[in-house]
Amino acid sequence: MRTLSAVLALMALTGCSSASAPPPSVMLEKPSAIVSLNPCLDAMLLETADPAQIAALSHYSRDAASSSIPQSVARRFDVTGGTAEEVVALSPDLVVAGSFIAPATQAALERLGMRVETFGIARTVGRSVEQVRRVGEVTGNASAAERLAGRIERAVEDAAPPAGAKKPSAVLWQPGGIVPGEEALVSELLTIAGFENHAAARGLGQADYLSLEEVLADPPDLLLIAGEETGQEHPVLDKLPNTRRARFDPSLLYCGGPTIPAALERLKTIRGELLAERGA
Repeated sequence: MRTLSAVLALMALTGCSSASAPPPSVMLEKPSAIVSLNPCLDAMLLETADPAQIAALSHYSRDAASSSIPQSVARRFDVTGGTAEEVVALSPDLVVAGSFIAPATQAALERLGMRVETFGIARTVGRSVEQVRRVGEVTGNASAAERLAGRIERAVEDAAPPAGAKKPSAVLWQPGGIVPGEEALVSELLTIAGFENHAAARGLGQADYLSLEEVLADPPDLLLIAGEETGQEHPVLDKLPNTRRARFDPSLLYCGGPTIPAALERLKTIRGELLAERGA
């Protein structure tokens, strides 16, 4: 490992490279070893790629607090901490990463002839579907990716309430007591499922803190609780007669892709239960 580190350092100083990363248009062969450095890309790979193609996932997927996939599934694969040394040791022919990958890490991998494909944050369902298709394209699994894209699009159609249906107000109370902003993907999912974003109506934005006192002062029709803070489990919430509470799995918050159908199905179920209670 020391030798490998020394080689990478020397190449960084001299600007030498053993091979130049060919442009994507030249890379026609299906990658045989893929390393992912992003938890959302981990989830997409597991849904679209051949398991034998996956050399390693990101270490985030081994942490239940940041993973969108079951821990039992994540443990079947190797993981890396995202360093160039760890990635090089696996000899991948494709690395997929978020757009915030360290420039030095990306440069080192590309100087060693590895193809690095980066993906930004998908803040809408449409953008997430585009990412799914692009993941399928770069990994040589376009058909599987198209099937996943189709599942997402059907989930959006199935979750939509009838035209003119009542829109219950909802607050998604996330871990740490914060709420999502209007531009967050999960906020779009709330809208698709027929809810009105109560936090946004109160003027709260991305990652703004919502206190227990604020909830009690202006309660929504639905309080989706994804955290385990003291206030989020306080007995006083039982005294809100017109507010339904429901748990929302935090793993449905982090990513798009295959998470979208599961999140929409959960929201659709909760909405049905809420309206049934009120005879709507």
